[in-house]
Amino acid sequence: MIDPNTLSLPDNASLFTRLRVATQCLEVLKHDPANNICGPLLNVCLDLNVYASLAQRLQRSEEGRRMLSERPSLQGKTLDLDALERLPEGTLGHGFARYFRDNKISPFETTFEIRNDVDFIGKRYRETHDLLHVLTGYGTDVVGEMELQAYALGNLGIRTAVLILLFGTFELLKVPRSGVGRVEYVRRLWAAYHRGRASQQFLDFWFEHHWETPVTTLRARLCAPAERMN
Repeated sequence: MIDPNTLSLPDNASLFTRLRVATQCLEVLKHDPANNICGPLLNVCLDLNVYASLAQRLQRSEEGRRMLSERPSLQGKTLDLDALERLPEGTLGHGFARYFRDNKISPFETTFEIRNDVDFIGKRYRETHDLLHVLTGYGTDVVGEMELQAYALGNLGIRTAVLILLFGTFELLKVPRSGVGRVEYVRRLWAAYHRGRASQQFLDFWFEHHWETPVTTLRARLCAPAERMN
């Protein structure tokens, strides 16, 4: 078992070193998805340039600059799940709170220091993962998690998603347990990827201002239609 406290990325690390450390982080996250060392470190290994590009895009709009300045948080310590669950059924807040209750998990937390806009973008991406499950409708089973990674890859170009998809697909094919055939699995990932590409980028959306908005309204606004399953 890898001790996450022993993992680090040297300055000016080579691509090989980045991939090695990223793979070690994935091994830890497979057993401890909320690990607050390996989550941010995985992002640092692969997506610094992607996050820098996204931060530059946010700087080009007034709303984006405000988000980078205020750095809103969706961490567990800033969320009142009891209050959100009291909102009307069908609203984003109610669905978000029920998502945690139904899956018996807690909101994302991290102790990773936010030093700049790039760090914030990386944190924001991890914080919005659970919201995206609610928004897109992708499940929390193995296939649903891979669909969400494919969606994020298409929507933002996240390189971490590529590694997770490769790693997760290898594990899935090695020990089949999803109940979904290989052809159907690939088709669903491809559909999720194209849906992400066709959708509005979600990372600069102020979900915090829309707890009382129906999920169906936000889905229609932010997400391209999901491919209908036969």
